[in-house]
Amino acid sequence: MKRLIAFAAAPLLAMTVFSAAAGADPIADRQAIMKDQGKTIGSIAPIAKGEKPFDASAVLAALSKLNEDAQKIDPAALFPAGSETGGETTASPKIWEDNAGFVAAVNKYKADAAAAAAAKPQDLDSFKLAFAQVSQNCGACHQTFRIKKN
Repeated sequence: MKRLIAFAAAPLLAMTVFSAAAGADPIADRQAIMKDQGKTIGSIAPIAKGEKPFDASAVLAALSKLNEDAQKIDPAALFPAGSETGGETTASPKIWEDNAGFVAAVNKYKADAAAAAAAKPQDLDSFKLAFAQVSQNCGACHQTFRIKKN
């Protein structure tokens, strides 16, 4: 009976260990989200610039993905004290110096990403309006809270 219980509990223990390990590297976790967002923005920026034709389904999918990723940005979990060092990161020390400002910027981005996804733009003009707000947030946050790469 003890073997049966131990055998049944083993998968639960493994899931607990792997779940804890998944969030063990906040630098890697935040970089994965940011890279995913960069890829998504890169897929629709040419539409906003008029370089590609408007495609409502692609735009809706991308805005939904941006919102999904935006909601994963938890400043406390992804930018804990001490994560500004110890790895290759472009996160600026200003994140920790002005944490309230950083959290406010993240919350604004989350709200704007949610609004853009909820707007479900069906034409180029409405898409440009929604996309401009989201992309301006990206730029403003990067300007203040990211170290520029050379």
